[in-house]
Amino acid sequence: MTTTRLSARAAIASVTDPGSFAELPAPHRECAPDGPLTWAGYDDSRARATTRTGEQESVVTGTALIGGRQATVISFEFGFLGGSLGERTGDRLEAAYTHAREHRLPLVSLIATGGSRMQEGMLALTQLQRVARQCVLTRAAGLPQIAVLRDPTTGGGWATLGAGADVVLALPGAQVGFAGSRVRPADADPAAYTAEGQYAAGHVDAVVPAPELPATLADWLRVLAAPRSAGPVEPPAALSDVPPPPTGWDAVRQARHPGRPRAEAYLDAYFTLRLPLSGDRAGATDPGMLCGFGLREGRAVAYAAQCGTATRPAGYRTAARVIRLADRLGVPVLTLVDTPGAANDAAAEHSGAGAAIADTFAAVAAAGVPVTTLLIGEGGSGGALALAAPGNTWVTPDSYFSVIAPELAAAILKRPASEAPSTADQLRIRPQDLVSLGVARGVVAPARPGPAG
Repeated sequence: MTTTRLSARAAIASVTDPGSFAELPAPHRECAPDGPLTWAGYDDSRARATTRTGEQESVVTGTALIGGRQATVISFEFGFLGGSLGERTGDRLEAAYTHAREHRLPLVSLIATGGSRMQEGMLALTQLQRVARQCVLTRAAGLPQIAVLRDPTTGGGWATLGAGADVVLALPGAQVGFAGSRVRPADADPAAYTAEGQYAAGHVDAVVPAPELPATLADWLRVLAAPRSAGPVEPPAALSDVPPPPTGWDAVRQARHPGRPRAEAYLDAYFTLRLPLSGDRAGATDPGMLCGFGLREGRAVAYAAQCGTATRPAGYRTAARVIRLADRLGVPVLTLVDTPGAANDAAAEHSGAGAAIADTFAAVAAAGVPVTTLLIGEGGSGGALALAAPGNTWVTPDSYFSVIAPELAAAILKRPASEAPSTADQLRIRPQDLVSLGVARGVVAPARPGPAG
């Protein structure tokens, strides 16, 4: 797939409200002839780049409206020495980040870069440290950073502004990777260095076609600028109207019923708008864990939801990432618990299942924002409890929570399989049992229709 390489200003115009862009002044820096390394012909290369692009440097920075909301915008000019980073690039990036913090603005980066500028040697490479510092300061200020990966996004630009952003979007077919096309191993799989490959590996949140990008950015800015609830958000209403299960085994059968509502249905009913975040940023994804941010009655809410499958390490790491991001941005969290348990195959163990579950427990425990949990199906052991909010967990009528699956409990106790139902009763796993034990605050009821108008 080929992509259209827009200029820096054309990229800005493609996603911002017409006429809203205001360029920031470029910091002044005195430079020696041919740069800090006196690289022969460097000044001539810069002059040709300016003639070709009309720009004085490889980035254009400013402020603009995106969907009516103000943001600080950074856009790379790949036609200027391959969008490479040098000292003056670092000056402009630092000034843009500083402006974002001083004016409490989200930062949107439209990236297209080949890496650090060789003509400035190590001084160019150290600009990555400057950018990393600005990312950290902006993160600490509680301001969101959104990256759009254009073609190409490689080298230090990917390893700082790109991969370091809170939300990472990419254009289809864009070349994305730390290694540029001229420095990869000859036998490297080219698919690994694409937006789609990085998405599949859990490093990109979404691949967004160019015509959809303005609306997607506007939606993200809308959600991230929305008011936050001061207290915990309410749990979703139950989507099944079933009576309380008379026995523990009835609770298990109701929770395992193939027609029971799943996470996707609960999220669709709860949010008026939701935007997904995908991937654990460590090389994997788990389709059985849905994460992201959304709007509920005009307020921002983050979510992490299990989909009824055995949750893999990537799912836990993704959930922990989103919970920590929500905590930093001051957004309350909703978690939906529904898993027979954590994945326990050899691949899960090799991927660090224990460490990933521990990290999710820690993210929930450390969250300064309120977390609300609804158990919507199976609550299988610690793999389910990792997402549950202590003191603010609710349950649906067609759910159960157990220290271990009744069949496995019977096996461990050396009971015949036929005793799994009676073991389920002993475990006290019904929704009403969970309330009486103090594990859950209450059983949620189905939503009632409002009065006819």
